[in-house]
Amino acid sequence: MRTLKNVLLGSLLVASASSCSKLDDFVGGHGGGDDKKKEVALKNHSDVPAYFKLDPAFSSVKVYSLLSSGDVLMDSPDFVYGSMADGAGLIKEDDGTFTLINNLEADYSIARITFDETFKPMKGEYILNAIATASTAQCSGSLITPEEHGFGPMYLSGGEWGGASKGVFSTDPYKSVSNAAVATLLPAFGQWSTENAVVIGKDAFPGKTVAFIGDDHSDDEVPSGQLGMYVGNHGDLNGGKLYTLKVSDDSIAYEMDMEEGETYEVEFVEMQERTIDLLDAEAKEKGAMGFSRLEDIDWRRGIPANQREVYMAVTGRKKDGLVGKGTLYGRVYKLVLSENDPTKGTITCVLDGDMLDGKAKSFHSPDNIVVTENYAYIQEDPNGYPDTADKAHYAQLYQYNLNNGELKTVLECDQDAAAANGIGTTDNNWEITGMIDVSKELGIDNTFIMITQNHGWVPADGSGFTDPMANSSADATKEGSQLFVLKGLPN
Repeated sequence: MRTLKNVLLGSLLVASASSCSKLDDFVGGHGGGDDKKKEVALKNHSDVPAYFKLDPAFSSVKVYSLLSSGDVLMDSPDFVYGSMADGAGLIKEDDGTFTLINNLEADYSIARITFDETFKPMKGEYILNAIATASTAQCSGSLITPEEHGFGPMYLSGGEWGGASKGVFSTDPYKSVSNAAVATLLPAFGQWSTENAVVIGKDAFPGKTVAFIGDDHSDDEVPSGQLGMYVGNHGDLNGGKLYTLKVSDDSIAYEMDMEEGETYEVEFVEMQERTIDLLDAEAKEKGAMGFSRLEDIDWRRGIPANQREVYMAVTGRKKDGLVGKGTLYGRVYKLVLSENDPTKGTITCVLDGDMLDGKAKSFHSPDNIVVTENYAYIQEDPNGYPDTADKAHYAQLYQYNLNNGELKTVLECDQDAAAANGIGTTDNNWEITGMIDVSKELGIDNTFIMITQNHGWVPADGSGFTDPMANSSADATKEGSQLFVLKGLPN
């Protein structure tokens, strides 16, 4: 496919007009001339357009296609933007350039992508490869920064499936590519089927570092995805204590016993075990709440009280043994921590996809979540059971208003248009993922990065979208990914 991109370009650009690819949007600066300062200029840089359908209520949002697996970067022509891109973090450098740290889930690796001052992708390289991760998928990720957390930068990612390193990885964003086969894990965070690990803001509990770990455990009979919490001294990710969430009300045995809109007292119970099977057994013995595939986690920005407000997406799992126990179609929960003690708080299911006449009736496997001061943006990874007309759609992005509870659909993947232009099929649902607020880094209000895993998009020649520097296995998934920037989405 990489050799065919120029041939396909004409037809793809026509297709983008019916999707939501927008005109170039120059923001500040002059964008040209060595004697003039270059500033961010949002525009399309990929040869593959953005295939989305925007809801009319969000028609002013502009979507730009920055990078796809079929593109060639100027300063690293051999780099392949690999399979199933996922979690990400963005750093603005002192010289005006930008560094994106980005998980490639199905290549079990982490890439570092350099953008110039205008936010054009220039170079890609792998700083953690499949050897380092023992072929364990790197799923959602989160960036620790001095501005938000008081230390860093440091990038956390979850080892979820495929290999033996099911824990929390800690990666220096400036790690040398010569050490890509060497990983650093955080044993104090424990082993889970780790989707993500997220440190909340430094003002939530001054003097402490509090992190949450999402456990994407996929049991067919008992919901077993637990919410882990690590608490240490400020900046310490190794010497603290590990806990799991327990609902204090003894009448709540399963997550489906918690009704949408009802608030329940919770406590975090300390764990002694750290290895995956023993930790799971201890958590269950101590009455930890199990969720049906606890995926992504994020915290509300703003004042200290906001930073103690944590949201988590539970993607759901449709199995007969889980009916009445774990969510089938997905839920979003709000956790509010006590001001003086992170081991106490409340939990509320704010969006329930199993309520087929409720506000979240269209939910089809919410998987990823990003939270700003006023909104949560929820990203879907449809699991392939569109049982109602409301759920019969491609992956959607939702906006949840934290202030009034309103839920809106922002956009939907336009796989029909994409497939018509040779980008994937209509049989494999794409996933929307990796969304982060980059307004501060780019200096442009209401601006986000977003990623799609374009399942079913593989080169016709079978060569695959996997960089051998990331994963040299002949069994690599090799499906394409795509990176976007969205402008005009409220935060």
